[in-house]
Amino acid sequence: MPHSSYKFTHALCRQPGKSVAHGLRAVDGGDPVAQAFLDEHSAYVAALRATGATVVVEPAQEDFPDSVFVEDPALCIMGKAIILRPGAPSRFGERDGARAALARILGPDNIIDLPEGGLVDGGDILVSGHEVLVGLSARTNQAGVDLLRGIVEPLGLALRVVNTPAHILHFKTGCAILDDTTIFAVQDLAGCFPGYRTITCPAGEEPAANLIRFNDKVFCAKGFPKTRALLETEGYNVATLSVTEAAKVDGGLSCMSLRFSV
Repeated sequence: MPHSSYKFTHALCRQPGKSVAHGLRAVDGGDPVAQAFLDEHSAYVAALRATGATVVVEPAQEDFPDSVFVEDPALCIMGKAIILRPGAPSRFGERDGARAALARILGPDNIIDLPEGGLVDGGDILVSGHEVLVGLSARTNQAGVDLLRGIVEPLGLALRVVNTPAHILHFKTGCAILDDTTIFAVQDLAGCFPGYRTITCPAGEEPAANLIRFNDKVFCAKGFPKTRALLETEGYNVATLSVTEAAKVDGGLSCMSLRFSV
C-alpha cells in the first residue's frame, strides 16, 4: 500500500464523554467542561471532513475518561492497525474499543496486537515518509519499542528511537510532521531530526507544536499567532482550531484522531 505521512482517506475519532473531567493530567489546569469539549471536538471532526476524508466517530466510552484521545492505544500504518499497550494503567481498557472500531474499517485480518512485555503510547510515535520515530517517555519504554520494531520493520518502514526530554509528556507534544521531509518542533527537540528540514516553533508558543498536517491543511491550535504566521510564510495552508478543553487533560490536535488511508 502507498504510504504518506500526511495524505489520508480516513480518520477515526471518539466523542469525549461526560467523564472526561476525570482524565489524566500532568498539571491541574481545571476540569474540562463536557459540553464545551464536545463542541470543540465536533468542530475538529468537521474540519477533517472538509478536507475530503471519511471521518468515523465512535461513541464516548464513559468508563475510560481519556478515550477521546484515540491516538494513544493504536498506530495505523501501511493498511494495518497495531493495537498498542498504553503506559497509563487506567487507559489499557481503551484497546478493546480501538480494536473493534479499526477492525470494522480495515478488516480483522489487518489488526496486529503489540505483544506483552513492553509499553508504547501512540502519542510518542511520529511517522514520516520513510520511517517511524518513537520517543521514549514516561508512557513508552525500550521494551515496547523493541516489540514495535518487530512489527513495523517487516511492513517496510525503518524505526528510530528518540530520547524525549523528561518535561515533555509525549514525543508529539513537541513535534509534528508538516510533509514527508519537514518536521515542526519545539527548540528542545529541534536537534532530534537529522536528515529532515526542521522548522522551530516560536519561543513562548510551544503548545502549538502539537499540530497536524491532514491532506492540504495544517491544523494548528488557536491562540498562537507567531506559529500561524511562520507556517503561512513557509507556504502551508493553515487553519486554527480551539483545543482549550482538551489541553486541560494534556490533549491536543494530534491526540484526537487516528489518521490513515484505506
